[in-house]
Amino acid sequence: MSAFKPLVFSGVQPTGNLHLGNYLGAIKKFVALQEQSDCIYCVVDLHSLTAQLVHQDLGDQTRSITAAFLASGIDPKKHIVFNQSRVIQHAELAWIFNCVARIGWMYRMTQFKDKAGKDRENASLGLLAYPSLMAADILLYRATHVPVGEDQKQHLELTRDIAQKFNNDFSVRIAALGVGVEMQVGEETVNGYFPITEPVIGGPAARIMSLRDGSKKMSKSDPSDLSRINLTDDADTISKKIRKAKTDPEALPSEVDGLASRPEAENLVGIYAGLAEISKADVLKEYGGQQFSVFKPALADLAVEKLAPIASEMRRIEGDRAYVDAVLKDGGERARALAETTMKTVRDIIGLLQD
Repeated sequence: MSAFKPLVFSGVQPTGNLHLGNYLGAIKKFVALQEQSDCIYCVVDLHSLTAQLVHQDLGDQTRSITAAFLASGIDPKKHIVFNQSRVIQHAELAWIFNCVARIGWMYRMTQFKDKAGKDRENASLGLLAYPSLMAADILLYRATHVPVGEDQKQHLELTRDIAQKFNNDFSVRIAALGVGVEMQVGEETVNGYFPITEPVIGGPAARIMSLRDGSKKMSKSDPSDLSRINLTDDADTISKKIRKAKTDPEALPSEVDGLASRPEAENLVGIYAGLAEISKADVLKEYGGQQFSVFKPALADLAVEKLAPIASEMRRIEGDRAYVDAVLKDGGERARALAETTMKTVRDIIGLLQD
């Protein structure tokens, strides 16, 4: 087999409204990546069950995330857009990876520690095994690249560890079946079936913080709606939230180093940079020395220009439920065909009987 075909995979959980951080940190990047790679974008509805098993509005939340993908510019005909639970092979490969991964790897995951807290004995097994399902999401399609935020880097490292252990454990069998790619692991050559997936990280606004507290990440779950700009916010609401965003009394610095001890200022400059697709240094070349009374209106105008059309298109697409469902159905069928090809080979590698 020749080298792995380049493929991008990423997923978004259907829990709560998407916000500016999701857009700049993920969806905007998704749109750019589709111009240069084959892409699979998934609404990971099975992952949402780790927090709460029953969601009364899970279907509508799934449609809302799909509408955000489409409104932002993702092309569901050229690429694949689907929801995870339509493809049962995600769960099948996750079980196999549960048997590959080590418990110690899972306990070291920072997000598990944060979400389980001190009462981790009462946390669900799903919360602990969440990264194994994430690895299955990615490797089911043998994705070579995944756009991730800083908070998901550790999970992608685990995905790489699982892929490497599977490849090492079954190298001889993979070679015998002729389904592997030779790869170097230290000083050893291994026949690998799964790629060692690379992260796609970067850009001027990879991590967006709360508009009310520059030390906290912008979050769907923050009780204050003023802490975030939702993708569904209209122009007036976007402007109001930026006007009310927390700042400090000093003028903007002329150099990026001057933002180091000013989290709110750095966040707003980062948002401007991300929306304008320029560097923070370029923002400060234009606005360095200016007060926030000048910068905030300029940022509000830019945010409205970039985000208000997406919000309007999202509302239009969400109103056409039949269209959204058709996109997910078509994407699910295409994803399932790819997934079953992978799983047939995996079953052969590990020796499971199949038709």
